[in-house]
Amino acid sequence: MLAELGVNRNGGYADKRVQYDAPGAVSELSAAMKWLWRKEGVPEVVVCIGTDRSTGDALGPLVGSNLIGARIHPIRVLGTLDDPVHAANLTEMIRAYPAILSSRVLAVDASLGKLSDVGSITASFGPLRPGAGVNKQLPPLGRYHLTGTVNVGGFMEFFVLQNTRLNLVMKMASCISEAFVHSLGLG
Repeated sequence: MLAELGVNRNGGYADKRVQYDAPGAVSELSAAMKWLWRKEGVPEVVVCIGTDRSTGDALGPLVGSNLIGARIHPIRVLGTLDDPVHAANLTEMIRAYPAILSSRVLAVDASLGKLSDVGSITASFGPLRPGAGVNKQLPPLGRYHLTGTVNVGGFMEFFVLQNTRLNLVMKMASCISEAFVHSLGLG
């Protein structure tokens, strides 16, 4: 656990970062989510961004599929392995569900970062900027978001995402899903 979620020196909210395989990671991440829910309310929609065509970018769809299986009604889940939300259809999805822009949305996506951050999951206030790690200009989404650092960024990002270990991504998705269910008091 690297940073505590709370108010930072600038008066904004600090992020909470949890290493997926640290002892108590699910409890720590769940507590961070509960803190987000207390400030903004429980999400009405979870948008899990990514594609199953790239191992590293499959974090979002894996989380979405896990949450569908967890039956977290009435929270709507968009972005699963069966029906992913990704760069090519994100704008279309927002047009199809315009209410999403005024809903309490939790956005979930994979990210690239420093070697020391690989395996970390970050809970943050504010919208997610999907595609930023691969230089895509996509609409920001969410009242709060979770990102999982799946690999190292900075060079040949598409290649890096394609060559990310599926085992890592699946374990991170499991941690996020389990923590989310616990944050709702369902697990």
